Amino acid sequence: MSEILLHVTRGGRVENIHRGDIAVVDYKGKIIASFGDPYKRTFLRSSAKPLQTLVVIETGAEKEYGITKKELAVMCASHYAEDFHIDAVSSVLRKLDLGEDDLLCGHSYSLNDKVTRQLIRDGRKARKIFNTCSGKHSGMLAVSRKLDLPLDTYNMLQHPLQQMTLDTIAEVCEMDRDDIGVGIDGCGVPVVEMPLYNMALSYAKLVHSSVFDEKRKAAADLVVESMMEYPEMVAGTGGFCTELMKNTNGKLMGKLGADGVYCIGMVEQGVGIAIKIENGNYNVISSAVMDILKQMEYLDQEDMSALKSFHIIDNINTLKEKVGEIKPVFELDMKV
Repeated sequence: MSEILLHVTRGGRVENIHRGDIAVVDYKGKIIASFGDPYKRTFLRSSAKPLQTLVVIETGAEKEYGITKKELAVMCASHYAEDFHIDAVSSVLRKLDLGEDDLLCGHSYSLNDKVTRQLIRDGRKARKIFNTCSGKHSGMLAVSRKLDLPLDTYNMLQHPLQQMTLDTIAEVCEMDRDDIGVGIDGCGVPVVEMPLYNMALSYAKLVHSSVFDEKRKAAADLVVESMMEYPEMVAGTGGFCTELMKNTNGKLMGKLGADGVYCIGMVEQGVGIAIKIENGNYNVISSAVMDILKQMEYLDQEDMSALKSFHIIDNINTLKEKVGEIKPVFELDMKV
């Protein structure tokens, strides 16, 4: 069983407990800190998007279609379907001479409840382009278009694009391809399953790209730069990924994955962090992430202050009253 990471309190009493596992790994593959089982296997979910976007660059699709950094950032995103997200995905589709119907991610509203409520008030129906993964899907279409691959089956595991993507992920994560579990993600494309250790290692290497050959180094640098330069594209207004990168001034690249996964690459240290909340609750994950960064002394007081609402999270009722807190209660096992 995973170890206790977080307590949720009400009236000064512990009401809920969230367990999880953490791996902190440097670019050489050394575990420098952990909690619970750093080799816990789970699905990478949307934390895989920066790795999947490498393929857009390495195949030449990014140059072929003049894809901008802002558009690369939305390909790495779990976006909120705000106007600037929709504009970016629409721009990619226009460059490919394709339309929204070519996306195979399914109709939805926004990942963000506030945005969804506004869309409904405006009388707008669920659309494919509102899907939080539509940016990723536009990137997959770009590769398929560039390589003259079938567009109507790009989401299938046997499609050459998905096989190429699995090869890329296996290489960056230093996994034997046969040891990678494969499932279907919420948006309908293949998603990989592996130890937290390998997830953390991949993020360490993305931000310490000198470990790669010249081609992959250039792709990794462009992915990381795009996410950090346009953090609003990676989640949206007030989102944790957006605020984390915006308020840490180039120190890190972070990406949420559904069902309680989060991965970070620390630029200066060349360190990757991967965390999984056992019960899949992604609403509490920022509290654990912030405490990891605090315990590792990767953020200064100014950074922590700017992000304090994501660290100790107020438990709020429908009257907007604070009735308790979500707070971390774990201590990392430091290896060095």
